[in-house]
Amino acid sequence: RKTGTLAIQKDDSIVMVYFKEGNVIYAYGPQQTYHIGQLLKDLKVLTAEQLEEAVRIQSESQNSRRLGEILISQKFIDRSDLQTVVETQIEELLFSLLAWQSGSFKFYENQHPTDEEITVRISIENVILEGLRRLDEKNMAAETLPDMSEVFTIAPAESNCSKDVNMNATEWNMMALVDGHRSLNEICRMSQLRHDETLVRLARLKLAGIIVKAESKPVAKVEDPLNLMVDRLANLFDNYLNQKAATAQTHNRISTTIIEELN
Repeated sequence: RKTGTLAIQKDDSIVMVYFKEGNVIYAYGPQQTYHIGQLLKDLKVLTAEQLEEAVRIQSESQNSRRLGEILISQKFIDRSDLQTVVETQIEELLFSLLAWQSGSFKFYENQHPTDEEITVRISIENVILEGLRRLDEKNMAAETLPDMSEVFTIAPAESNCSKDVNMNATEWNMMALVDGHRSLNEICRMSQLRHDETLVRLARLKLAGIIVKAESKPVAKVEDPLNLMVDRLANLFDNYLNQKAATAQTHNRISTTIIEELN
């Protein structure tokens, strides 16, 4: 739920991801291949001729105007179109990050994008869920959930923080099986999906922070049946001896009373 900038580097690739209270609001990669103009064309919002015209104006501009600003000023698109494509561009960049197997990162607290950037609001949980759907899922599941005896539960909601998570029907059905008591093995047996498909979906939910490992509870001590029997017999024997002693004392009192009366 932090606000700031996450810088991620792998070899010569550097990506900056901007957060506000835990949600992604902007991301930028100098070498990203998801060009705004191309995305607008793919969405059928912009024609090839309009894009060429905007690029020409940009190349002739002395102050390096942004392509999006030029497209709006030429009335080729409106601001909502631009915001939609910026969101798509950011999501595609984040999806590509999830395929990285190594790299380094640093988080800069309270560092924001410039006022010139068009910011959005993207749920990081949704990005992770969708991004993981595109990866080699079987290997991902095996690495994420190596111990099938582990028990998971739904992650508790943080105070004053709501999560905007979009899940399909299959994932909701999977959530119903995660109750904090069933092991992964038990969930896989109860699931209507195949074993490997169930694990893939559970791994996505874990990596998205929607389910977490349940806290282990102390296991009740199981007594040895033989010891229990010995203790029971000892108690019965003690009770017998106590009753026998009490009966003997009663007989003694009765005998003493009779003798005194006879005398």
